[in-house]
Amino acid sequence: MALRVSRAVAWSYASIENQVIDRLNILQASMKAMVEAVSKLSDIPEMILVDGIHTPFVDSHSKALKKGDGISQSIGAASILAKVKRDHVMARYHEEYPQYGFARHKGYGTREHLEAIARYGPCPIHRRSFAGVKEHCK
Repeated sequence: MALRVSRAVAWSYASIENQVIDRLNILQASMKAMVEAVSKLSDIPEMILVDGIHTPFVDSHSKALKKGDGISQSIGAASILAKVKRDHVMARYHEEYPQYGFARHKGYGTREHLEAIARYGPCPIHRRSFAGVKEHCK
């Protein structure tokens, strides 16, 4: 089965800066990103499905589905779109900060990434509140 964005009814994405994630926490930043992404849609959705156990939507019909990417094709498709977008963003960051190897691990806490943080310290895009990074902040 292929994911065809051209056949989607509507889609949008939002990203939250690392400083905001550090200030709010990852859950609240995720909620903020969901609200921003939905607000960019041209049509108001009848239902908003969220992969997880929390939903930030009060005025809309919404439902949180634990492990939703395995239950809902819509959530699964959104997960793929988000992963592809993140991979592209991390490839661009690799050009700016090649010593961290972002093109290979996409910023996840791999051994290679954690070793680069220990060696070079965090770069401007790292989330200072995350384990593996905060220990190397001055």
